[in-house]
Parts: sequence; structure tokens; C-alpha cells
Amino acid sequence: MAIPLVDLRIQYEELRDEVMAAFEEALDGMQLVLGPNVQGLEAEWSEYCGVPHSIGVANGTEALALALRALGVGPGDEVITVSFTFIASIECVYYLGARPVLVDIDPETFCISPERLAEAITPRTRAVIPIHLYGHPVDMDAISDVIGDRDIVVLEDAAQAHGARYKGARVGSLGDAGAFSFYLSKNLAAYGEGGMVTTANDEVADIVRKLRVHGSIEKYRHELIGFNSRLHELQAAVLRIKLRRLDDWNEARRRHAARYDEQLADIVTIPTTADWATHVYHVYTIRSPRRDEIAEALTAADIGYAIHYRIPAHLQEALSDLGMGPGSLPETERAADEVLSLPMYPELTDDQIDEVCAVVRGALL
Repeated sequence: MAIPLVDLRIQYEELRDEVMAAFEEALDGMQLVLGPNVQGLEAEWSEYCGVPHSIGVANGTEALALALRALGVGPGDEVITVSFTFIASIECVYYLGARPVLVDIDPETFCISPERLAEAITPRTRAVIPIHLYGHPVDMDAISDVIGDRDIVVLEDAAQAHGARYKGARVGSLGDAGAFSFYLSKNLAAYGEGGMVTTANDEVADIVRKLRVHGSIEKYRHELIGFNSRLHELQAAVLRIKLRRLDDWNEARRRHAARYDEQLADIVTIPTTADWATHVYHVYTIRSPRRDEIAEALTAADIGYAIHYRIPAHLQEALSDLGMGPGSLPETERAADEVLSLPMYPELTDDQIDEVCAVVRGALL
């Protein structure tokens, strides 16, 4: 039987009755714009992450863009982040007329290298976006040490790290602001799109709340040029139901990762978890110089996989203005040639994991 990379239907079947009841209640109330479910989710997400403010927005990309703007980033500023990420982490910089500065990764965690960050800071640097990639948090103390007393803000990209912890604290509570995506395949996923900005800064929260509704808090009074970026009431209803299960689902992901580790550690490079990190395994990503052989075997066995990310952002045509050719970021490019993500979702069974591992081993041995 086929094993998908992510099985969305099995989770839906488990939640169907509860979701449909929540939809019916929301539709009966017809408060569908920033209604009680959005407000409830914002409060519950703040409590979960340990932050005073959570502001629901339309998607994760706009969570990044609105947070950056609220943090004061604008034309002429430089924003440092990594190339080894989904392009949304970099698009948001362009939206504001700022310039992305892309640096290399730590090959163990796939997160931003503090050493490369230190080399990239200039007088024009206004912000850093550390990306908690694959569900593993960035070493945030190291980032803070590099920044020191400079006037540089930190926006956590936590789109793949719902519930992950750094030294016990939830991601999204560690920088000046955090940005989450609730895209349909995330650890905490809407049925489509959704996003959230988290912050402890009252002023930043106030600006994001205005920006998401055309620069307005009071109807028809517009203090800023804003966006139409509201989290939908029905998506919030789904997310509230799922949030109650998120920790259990993340624990299941860690169990699955441990089973993968046991069977694959001798033939591929398995994911690293730093001793200060609580990983949530948005994806389970291995490394191998024989990646393409593994991919061919998985395809033949009807097993899903993905490569996050085959073409790093600095080598994408859309970012050609940065002038970064092959060889610019050696660890990033090496990772892009070697990584492969295996099936990972909470409902994955031991038998399925064992079958995947058998196929990977058969491809290499």
C-alpha cells in the first residue's frame, strides 16, 4: 500500500465530527470576520507560546511581512537570513523594499550559522530572521550574542516549528516577534492557509493589528496603509480544535523520528537535535550523497518523499539580483544536494516506518 509523505485525510477523519460542529456553530453565529474563534485562538496561542500578543493573519508569508514592517524595516534596510529555506522567508523582505542578505547554515541543524551572521552585519543591517527549520530551533542565545547592543531586531520564522522549545521556552517567544504559518501540511494546520504573529511588544502588536485590516482598528478610520490579511473564522475554528492535540501529535513525531533513527543511523546522516532543543519534526530529513538512489527506490515502492530544498534561494532566478552564484554558500549547496525528507505525520504507523526504512536500506546496501 502507498505511504504518503503526509496524510491529511487520516487526521481529518479523526476530527470530522468536531470540526463540522464547530463550522455549524460559527456559521450560525455569522461573525465571520475576526470573530470569536479568531479571538479565542489568539488568546490560546498566546498562552501556549508564552507571549502577551498573538495576532491572526491570512497566511505565514504575510505574518512575516507585517511583523517586519511593524518592527520598522523599510526601504534601504538589510535583513539577514539564510538561503536554505522556502522562498517566503525572503520574499517578505522584498515586499518592504529592503534587501535580503543571505548567509550559510550550520550543517548539523540546518539553521543559521552564528559565525556567518557575524560576518554579514553592516551599518545597514536592521533585522535578522532566524528560521527554525524542519522543526529544530535556532540557537537564539548565540544570535543575541552576535547582535549585542546593535539596533537590530530579531523576527523568528517559526513556520515549521509549532511547539518547539529552545532551552524550555517556546519558539515565537524568543525574538522581538515571531511568525507562524498554518498552511495545510504544518504541525498545526488549517484547511488551507492561516498565519499568526507573536510578540511581547505592545506597539508592534498594535501596528500588526492595524496592518491586517487596511491600517484600521476603528471601522472606516485608517491610520496606516495596510493590507487585507485577516485570519478566517472557519480556519481559526479548525486550529482551536487541533491546538488541543498539538503536544500529543508532536510527541508522536518524536517517537517516529526515534524509530527512523534506530534503523537508518548506520547508513545515512540522521537529523541532529541539540541538547538545548526540543525538536518537533515538521519533516524528518536525512542526508546522503546517494540521495537520488534513495529517491528512485522510494518512487518505485510508492512511498512519498520531498526534497526541502533542491534549489537554494540564492540560486533561484527570482533572486538573481543578489548576484550569488554557485559556490557562494557551500554548506547550503551541499545540503541541497544531499537532503531528503521521509514520510512524517502523527498517524504514521510503526509498520509504515519499518517499510520505509527497508526501502532506504535496500537502496544503499
